Amino acid sequence: MSTNQTAERLADLTFSLLARCQEKQAWLAEEHGLHQSEFKCLRLFGFDESMNNKEIAKRMKLSESRLTRIVDGLEKRGYMKREIDQTDRRNMRVYLSRRGKILTNKLNKAFIDLHSEILQDIDVSQHEPLIIAMEHLHLAIEKWLQKPK
Repeated sequence: MSTNQTAERLADLTFSLLARCQEKQAWLAEEHGLHQSEFKCLRLFGFDESMNNKEIAKRMKLSESRLTRIVDGLEKRGYMKREIDQTDRRNMRVYLSRRGKILTNKLNKAFIDLHSEILQDIDVSQHEPLIIAMEHLHLAIEKWLQKPK
């Protein structure tokens, strides 16, 4: 297969994979009574981590006003808390509440279980090569994104 044909197949597969991954996330979010954007926001947080609103917006590639609406919803349901950032009073620190930590642990477990189920349809001998190939693809994409455009 030529490099051009390989690139075309990779382009088609990554486009399709992205769409299917978004479907997975939407399903998992719905299963836990969340909007997909709320699910993505919660997935950014480690167990005891807090972030400022600008960092979250940047990582989610959202405007700060859109992020505020997402965090408002999560805060109303008791999953997140906010406080003024003491190092920069123009910013808010956002962190998971106790209830949010419990939900995030459930989401992480469900996410892993979902992928474990997916792996059952792939021969065990292909698991390690699959992970290695995905790590290489991830690194190559990261490298490409760092290049000046």
